[in-house]
Amino acid sequence: MPWFRNLVHLSSTAFKSQLSHKPAVAVNKSIPSLLSHQLLLQFSNTAATATAEKVPVDNGGGTKTSTPTSYAGLGPTKGDQKPRLVVLGSGWAGCRLIKDIDTNLYDVVCVSPRNHMVFTPLLASTCVGTLEFRSVAEPIGRIQPAISREPGSYYFLANSTGIDFENHVVNCQTVTDGVDTLPPWDFKISYDKLVIASGADASTFGIKGVKEHAIFLREVHHAQEIRRRLLLNLMLSDVPGVSDEEKRRLLHCVVVGGGPTGVEFSGELSDFIQRDVRQRYAHVKDYIHVTLIEANEILSSFDDRLRVYATKQLIKSGVRLVRGVVKDVQPEKIVLSDGTDVPYGLLVWSTGVGPSPFVKSLDIPKSPGGRIGVDEWLRIPSVPDVFSIGDCCGFLESTGKPVLPALAQVAERQGKYLAQELNRIGSAGGGRANSSKDIDLGAPFVYKHLGSMATIGRYKALVDLRQTKEAKGISMAGFTSWFIWRSAYLTRVISWRNRFYVAINWLTTLVFGRDISRI
Repeated sequence: MPWFRNLVHLSSTAFKSQLSHKPAVAVNKSIPSLLSHQLLLQFSNTAATATAEKVPVDNGGGTKTSTPTSYAGLGPTKGDQKPRLVVLGSGWAGCRLIKDIDTNLYDVVCVSPRNHMVFTPLLASTCVGTLEFRSVAEPIGRIQPAISREPGSYYFLANSTGIDFENHVVNCQTVTDGVDTLPPWDFKISYDKLVIASGADASTFGIKGVKEHAIFLREVHHAQEIRRRLLLNLMLSDVPGVSDEEKRRLLHCVVVGGGPTGVEFSGELSDFIQRDVRQRYAHVKDYIHVTLIEANEILSSFDDRLRVYATKQLIKSGVRLVRGVVKDVQPEKIVLSDGTDVPYGLLVWSTGVGPSPFVKSLDIPKSPGGRIGVDEWLRIPSVPDVFSIGDCCGFLESTGKPVLPALAQVAERQGKYLAQELNRIGSAGGGRANSSKDIDLGAPFVYKHLGSMATIGRYKALVDLRQTKEAKGISMAGFTSWFIWRSAYLTRVISWRNRFYVAINWLTTLVFGRDISRI
């Protein structure tokens, strides 16, 4: 049986690992002994040192300061080991690279604060119950089984805090959360090849109160929070004692940002209101409404005809479109630049992305916009054996190429290209650190836009297959586009497991409606 063979394989691998590795230091008392022993068995026997930095830790009884301990990590690879490829991030770019890399040539180590990839085009559907959350999350261990099975490949739940490019070392700190969580600790990973695919952060444009009061639709936990907040407001507004004015505020859903994510969420939400809320919350159905705020035109990258169609359909479905710039975000209202106050019960922020603090901290040349600067082969020219892909990177000005948009198809294409390049380098004997200087580079990375799609609810969507806004090509809208949108994304979901989940979720929603349980 496959499951029995996997169990035997994992057991034997763990036993061999325990015989060949010894703990680097004594177990820290603040970490359970079993967890520490398992972690330290994975690391090399380099001596560990304690850091002097004080880190605040909230253990439920008030914030205290503790000193994170620095443990031994993965030391440099030896002659009898495969070269080590370290990938920072588990987004579209990083996971496509991990999927296509040849694990016969490299040991793969993934460092990321999440152990899964999010299929972001369908994330908005999970907020209103069209899809279940597990349908859009693909575990890294399924994307690349070697990470779970091979003794030299790992996934580490951690963030990268810095990179020593000269010594080929990545500094990491564990990610821990919860009331009774463990305090974070530091460790190091030596690499032969490093790929920075850490993504980007949501852009707030320095507006006060956005991070404190708005919800970003970028991760599964964001979608879960949106769903909990939406259903909580629906139930609270139905309780006796709530004034009509407070009901209108609680049930006012405001979306800031008229890009594909903001428009798709607005469309899904309006469809949820029309088809489910008005039937199951009849007492408050006249109070709930959606407002989409955009400084310029919605869906600015789409064909003008499609933008006009989307605007008409959103208005028809009850979405109020407001042209304005947000000046301030307060706990129960936002203030526009013209002084208008917009009360809200749910605020979703979707205004694009920008470089993360980690990317800003790296002392390497940057591309326009503050991203990591790369050349035509996605290398960071100023440091050896380091590459960057995804939303965190952009072409240097010296290449003469424009910075590519922060799209999933760009990141996925870069991950596929770089995996092929690294496989070619590894096959030519250049997988070790500082050993690929004399290897000829292949063809440079070239991106061709395949088009854009967006759903606007009520079984309607937009499909724009032009390579640029000015180019000629196919653009359509309506039910046919909606069918193409669903078919395309169903085939793009990574695993057959999740394709089955998505198809069943869509069928269940069509027959029985969306689930409105607040769990």
